[in-house]
Amino acid sequence: MATLPELDRLRIWRGIQRYWSQLGETLLNMTKADIDAAVDATDQWADDNSINYNLALPVTFRANATQEQKALLLAVVVLARHNPDLLRKIVGEVD
Repeated sequence: MATLPELDRLRIWRGIQRYWSQLGETLLNMTKADIDAAVDATDQWADDNSINYNLALPVTFRANATQEQKALLLAVVVLARHNPDLLRKIVGEVD
């Protein structure tokens, strides 16, 4: 899968800054350009490692899940590790 179009990266950059701002979080010692570069690097990492991620999945899931399902699974697992409250807001109660 190719990296995101520049407009989508820009939307992520704006959205994550808005989200952090609404939470009252400050990103010390970082500029907007630093956050932009982090969005770009994360997108590139996802692209560079998509084959390894796919190979790490169980064969049955790998063969039958769509790219969207695989991406959602990765996003949910990472979010659950770092912000379960936000995950609950997105997918409902997780139990």
